[in-house]
Amino acid sequence: MLRKVSRFATNTFLVWMLVAAFIGFVFPNELAKLSGWVPYLLGIVMLGMGLTIKPQDFKIVFQAPRAVIIGVILQYTIMPIATYLIAKLFHLPAEVAIGVILVGCCPGGTSSNVMSYLANANVALSVAITSVSTLLAPFITPFLIYLFAHQWLHVSFMSVFWSVVQVILIPILLGLILQKLFRNLAEKTAHVLPIVSVVSISLILASVVGGSKSQILETGLLIFVVVVLHNVVGYTLGYTLAKVFKLKRPDKKAVSIEVGMQNSGLAVSLATVHFSPLAAVPGAVFSLVHNISGPILAKYWNKR
Repeated sequence: MLRKVSRFATNTFLVWMLVAAFIGFVFPNELAKLSGWVPYLLGIVMLGMGLTIKPQDFKIVFQAPRAVIIGVILQYTIMPIATYLIAKLFHLPAEVAIGVILVGCCPGGTSSNVMSYLANANVALSVAITSVSTLLAPFITPFLIYLFAHQWLHVSFMSVFWSVVQVILIPILLGLILQKLFRNLAEKTAHVLPIVSVVSISLILASVVGGSKSQILETGLLIFVVVVLHNVVGYTLGYTLAKVFKLKRPDKKAVSIEVGMQNSGLAVSLATVHFSPLAAVPGAVFSLVHNISGPILAKYWNKR
């Protein structure tokens, strides 16, 4: 039963995102109160990731390191540079520019692994890139945010670093430790984790929409256009450059999806803690957009 519910929650993830966004709009004051819980909700998602990461997920790092290195480098170069250029091109307001750049500087999202599976891509490569980029995030993400965003608003490298450590590194390490100490329990809870992740991410999205309703109504169309452009650039350049590096077709698809789909929950968390509700909006919109574009792209590749 749990497996069926988990599979249903994962397959209908987009529906829950839309429902969460709608509830945030209808009950903005009530949902805005959840904004303080965003880092903890993301921490729960990352704890789940730590509980499900297995040593064999990293085998490909040693068996085919070239593809993993290419994927991680492309992820941490294409997306932040693209967001910076887009922010300049569209003359985005400071808080919106910060929010867009936050998304671009984050590691890959776990939903990219599901999309790689649906696209008949190299799932092992996708999982490895997500895991490696996430473990590197506490060191690379704060540096990239400072590099690309400091001209708009003051950015404290150490405070962002500590936030990423708290919501990414510590929960994942805790999950790995719990998995090692309580293997049977970890295997049993694996079926519950997709449900917990969907609920947590839905609450994050609803709280951001609720807390930023007025700003979304004012700048929503601009943010939507920027986020869609950013997402498409990620997919396109990810695939094109993977082709330039002569990766196999399943690897090219995996790299493209990894580059195009970011951990937008982390962007929302950092924006909520360090900047403003408006800076969290691009992350929330990106979460919605890439969970629409991802399945569409996966279905197209699957048919081909």
